[in-house]
Amino acid sequence: MPKEKPRVNIGEVIKTYRSQRGLSQGDIERRTGLLRCYLSRVENGHTVPSLETLAKIAEAMDISLADFFRDGNAARSRNSENARELSQDEIRFLVEIKRYSSTLSTATSGLCLP
Repeated sequence: MPKEKPRVNIGEVIKTYRSQRGLSQGDIERRTGLLRCYLSRVENGHTVPSLETLAKIAEAMDISLADFFRDGNAARSRNSENARELSQDEIRFLVEIKRYSSTLSTATSGLCLP
């Protein structure tokens, strides 16, 4: 099965938010501890950051992690009753799931799945 092409170019989104806030890659480096050359590789599409890294970048820019994944329609419906921001607890929970999900396997877990 072919991989589905991602709908969000996360590097472009990061660069756009960073520019809108008047921040340099060096500013993000100082706020996150991530190397500027790494940030450049992310922004230019050569590297895809982990969810945990995205959370660090979002926090450094004072935005929600969910903002990175909004498309034009989602951004317009931001104030609708169905749209809401992720809380910091929800973000931490998702980061933890991401961290441990790579070690899980349905074949070895002993769980019965429907």
